[in-house]
Amino acid sequence: MSTVDRPSAREAKRLQTRERLLGAAIAEFKRSGMAEADVGAIVAAAGVAHGTFFFHFPTKEHVLLELERREEARIATQLNRFLTQRRELTETLRESVRLILGLERRLGALLFKDFLALHFSPTRPPAEEGRDHPVIVRVAEEIGQARERDELDPDLDPMNCAVFFLLGLYALLTTTHGWPGQNAMLDDYLTRTVRGMQPL
Repeated sequence: MSTVDRPSAREAKRLQTRERLLGAAIAEFKRSGMAEADVGAIVAAAGVAHGTFFFHFPTKEHVLLELERREEARIATQLNRFLTQRRELTETLRESVRLILGLERRLGALLFKDFLALHFSPTRPPAEEGRDHPVIVRVAEEIGQARERDELDPDLDPMNCAVFFLLGLYALLTTTHGWPGQNAMLDDYLTRTVRGMQPL
């Protein structure tokens, strides 16, 4: 590896500080939720000055945006691994649901709810220009392939369908957390989503 590829000592230190802050913020969000999270507790845990938090993350929502970016990349990687074999669309969507529910286990109920609520928040910071959403893109590709196999309505737009499916899933998970019938509701949602894409 050439020295050109390595970050400078200053940049490496900046990245380490950002990682410490992100880890401390996520731990605090898990404990008390984003709205109630104490920036003072975050910077104390990270061992940095108060203003350092806002240098790296202008708002607490920016922490969630960074977490979202990383988790989307992780889920897309896992979904790609699942799709190394040809799968029916229902299997692909079911695996997407399973991976997102796995995210809930990793984040904990409180942070997961904040994570999903970010999608619908009027205070959500604008996304970076040119940034794609790898999970949406991967699901859209699978919908497009199913359409090419004449399994779905030829007029549907795969990207729109992927967005509708995932946003509907996020909304469902946000509003039915802890409900005893949630699994049955998710199964019904999945069935009706696929049925709604099929030709009449």
